[in-house]
Amino acid sequence: MDVDRPTTDDLNALVEQWVALASEQRAHGSHLAADANRVAMRETLARAIVTGCARVARDGDDLLGFVTYEPASSQYEGDVTRGYVQNLYVRPDSRGDGVGAALLDAAERQLAEIGADAVSLEALADNAAARRFYRRHGYGVHRVTMEKPLAAESDSHSKGDR
Repeated sequence: MDVDRPTTDDLNALVEQWVALASEQRAHGSHLAADANRVAMRETLARAIVTGCARVARDGDDLLGFVTYEPASSQYEGDVTRGYVQNLYVRPDSRGDGVGAALLDAAERQLAEIGADAVSLEALADNAAARRFYRRHGYGVHRVTMEKPLAAESDSHSKGDR
């Protein structure tokens, strides 16, 4: 397996892998629509390829997975320069073979080279396998995002007001 920079020739395969990632995440509570974001993700992935903020894992011509990342941009001054891993995907038939670890390592090395002191990423709360993977690689909870569906509350208030 080799981990390297993708080219624009990889773009269609990357989009398909991102759609697979987004589809899988629906089972863990993601609200992101996979197919509906295909065009937007194509642009995002093309930008990651051009800016060098993506890596792919290959076995010959076979694309096993990808990672995208970026340096932080903030209007606030802080005491840590942060980088973000946005997407990490490994094809199901390649999971458990070290592909994800190699991609994560490549992203961390690139972020360190451009000045990041820390790396942040998100995993869905219900995705226990992803959270275990990231903990094994030294990630811990830094910030917790909480969510409350308002439609259900609005429905219950409406019914009670009748």
